[in-house]
Amino acid sequence: MLTDNQDAYGHLLSDYHNGRENVEIVEREDGFIDTSKFGPRNYFAEYEDWAEHQKSAITYATGRVLDIGCGAGRHCLHLVKQGHDVLGTDISPLAIQTCQRRGLKNALVTPVTQVSSKIGTFDTILMMGHNFGLTGSYKRAKWLLRRFAAMTSETAKIIAETMDPYQTTEPGHLAYHQFNRDRGRMSGQLRLRIRYRQYTTPWFDYLFVSKPEIEDILDGTPWQVEHYIDAANTPTYVAVLTKSVHS
Repeated sequence: MLTDNQDAYGHLLSDYHNGRENVEIVEREDGFIDTSKFGPRNYFAEYEDWAEHQKSAITYATGRVLDIGCGAGRHCLHLVKQGHDVLGTDISPLAIQTCQRRGLKNALVTPVTQVSSKIGTFDTILMMGHNFGLTGSYKRAKWLLRRFAAMTSETAKIIAETMDPYQTTEPGHLAYHQFNRDRGRMSGQLRLRIRYRQYTTPWFDYLFVSKPEIEDILDGTPWQVEHYIDAANTPTYVAVLTKSVHS
């Protein structure tokens, strides 16, 4: 569990919710620093302000929904309004507190590696906001996808947002891809930490994958791509996954 000093993301959300304008800083292990383009307001965006691909993706949610990495709860709260039974999970205690303050009744502090059938059976697993990245690595992604299959209904879907890491000409990113490959990692397997004021998260792996890579990861798991929803003018896309007939 994150300590208070490690919960940089949660402090960012909590402060923003309390009226403090702020910026999320993302640090990559090679020293590359980036800030969120839209700041934390994106995590609180109402449905009307979502990107079109996200509006399309959320329509595939059915039945009982598990939102993994729910952040400030924007997807959860929208789905609750639509009549869904939703459980939001996040590794950040303050993120979950923020969700609850915003009216989300069902929210749980837990990392992605600890979600299981113990918390129930679901019809949809939501991994929006690039949160397919929480799978972390090729091997762990396959393991998690099998775990997700055991805690979902026969007709379940995973709505997974990610980004094709190869759609870049940034020399620093291309060099990092090569650095990863030299270490036997996937090109888009980022090692990151989030910084905010005096708070810093532990280092964690976050995975970006191309469409051929996600299909390779799915091979041998109970899931297959039903279809893709591409974002406009960005490398971001959503893969809508369904259980394979032979799973």
